[in-house]
Amino acid sequence: MIQMKDISKTYENGTVALERVNVEIGKGEFVFIVGASGAGKSTFIRLLFREVLPSSGTLIVNGHDVVNMPKSEVPYLRRGLGVVFQDYRLLPDKTVAENVAFAMQVIEAPRRRMQHSVNAVLDIVGLRDKYKNFPSQLSGGEQQRVAIARAIVNNPALVIADEPTGNLDPETSWEIMDIFKRINASGTTIVMATHDKYIVDTMKRRVIAIEDGKIVRDEAQGVYGYEN
Repeated sequence: MIQMKDISKTYENGTVALERVNVEIGKGEFVFIVGASGAGKSTFIRLLFREVLPSSGTLIVNGHDVVNMPKSEVPYLRRGLGVVFQDYRLLPDKTVAENVAFAMQVIEAPRRRMQHSVNAVLDIVGLRDKYKNFPSQLSGGEQQRVAIARAIVNNPALVIADEPTGNLDPETSWEIMDIFKRINASGTTIVMATHDKYIVDTMKRRVIAIEDGKIVRDEAQGVYGYEN
């Protein structure tokens, strides 16, 4: 699913975000990316959906050569991915259903399939009854549920999440993680950057720890290993 070989990333200001990173993540895995602030987690995540490009190395994501693909192929890479951010990134002037449907409109999905898929994923995240609400009418946890629904509505092979519980209280965070667990149980690969030590330590999934741009741990049933 993901192959990183000798991946390095140095930004224009000279900051070395990643240095010779080698990682393989298989289909159906659930992987936490952990580390202190500034360790390189966000760069790792952003590389996966080609928001940034590495300075050197090879990166294959879901069969796509991310480094060498022409810009015209980037939409095809992203169609196979779902991305969830800490700040939700919902469209404020669209309803819950419209926000989710937007991801299908981008790929020009048939209207009949769109309605069925939107209803199905809103059932998964428990928001079918709020499909007419606008983001401003929802709690933070509900907005994150909408963001997850939007990320999975096209049945992606890989869901990438960058601090998805960062703005949520502990109870709501666990509700969100239960959704991610169900998505993973259906066969979808999950790669999640997080600062939430308790969630990582409790779930006992694969943990890749990054420190100063380098991988310092890669454990099958790992723990967070850093103080918040």
